[in-house]
Amino acid sequence: MAQTTGFTVWLTGMSGTGKSTMAAYIAARLRQVDRNVEILDENDLHDDLWQGIGDSKDERNTIVRRLGYVAGLLTRNNVAVLVPCVSPYKAGREDNRRTIGRYIEVYVDCPTEKLIERDGTGRYKKALGGEIPNFIGITEPYEPPASAEVVIHSDLESVEDGAGKIFQSLLDLGYVTSEELKIITGKKMKAQPPTKTEVTRVSSATKPSKAALAAKAAPAAKAAAGKGAKARPAARAARVAKPAAKKAAAPKRKAR
Repeated sequence: MAQTTGFTVWLTGMSGTGKSTMAAYIAARLRQVDRNVEILDENDLHDDLWQGIGDSKDERNTIVRRLGYVAGLLTRNNVAVLVPCVSPYKAGREDNRRTIGRYIEVYVDCPTEKLIERDGTGRYKKALGGEIPNFIGITEPYEPPASAEVVIHSDLESVEDGAGKIFQSLLDLGYVTSEELKIITGKKMKAQPPTKTEVTRVSSATKPSKAALAAKAAPAAKAAAGKGAKARPAARAARVAKPAAKKAAAPKRKAR
């Protein structure tokens, strides 16, 4: 039986980190080399796959399992699957890893303060004000992976640079070829022994207190007032994955 050429790239991270932007970028380039590609974006599939399901931990895990089931079916049928999904709990993500097999996890990280600053939907502000209960990263914890095939700091790295990491991981695992990546990137890339990147973080076991949120909000409000701009609150994440020590090159454009 012919070996499958499908795989799943699971992009996890808090709301607004740039997961969907990254998935769309990768998908467009895989299509350049005639790959069959599907994006399973949790924001687009709500009405079809889990309408009426709430946001408790068990219900969120149900959403992740359903996405994982569909991703597994597509992977077995030679489709490159990209899944941008908050998927806040490690156990659900690891279940999908075991079930799907040809799978890489991409942790798209961004400090919560940055997410609040660039949030055009106002959902973070509403969550801080108590208008949205069970909001991941504000009132409910996000559990980052202990290690992932790829870690992207979207506040520091451009979409292109983050995509380069993903393509390298796919090459290292034998899911794409160097010839395909030469067409996609214009560079001759060499496979390396597959590795995972350790995620250094503060424990996400507890959600932030109101005092911690207020303490974080005060400096941001003061700085904004000094510029004559409307102050925006800032909050401590239920998790913090520390950015890389070295300063990244000036990004071409940031994921939104």
